[in-house]
Amino acid sequence: MEIDLDKIDDTVLGLLWLTLHDENRAWKGFDWGAMDRLHRKGLIENPANKAKSVVLSDEGLRRAEELFHELFTRPAP
Repeated sequence: MEIDLDKIDDTVLGLLWLTLHDENRAWKGFDWGAMDRLHRKGLIENPANKAKSVVLSDEGLRRAEELFHELFTRPAP
């Protein structure tokens, strides 16, 4: 079985939107590999710092909200 890291990254990014605060910051309690890949994709700032949260880029914010709705919400009845 091969793991699809892009799907994992999408899920983590969607969950970052769930923990969003201060407009563009999210708690960074996720797998470091996924966080590093999101940083390399330009969706978050470098997560390797002492802060407990990470800053999402404008593109990261847009994509995180999109993924959150796509992955974790149901259509209204």
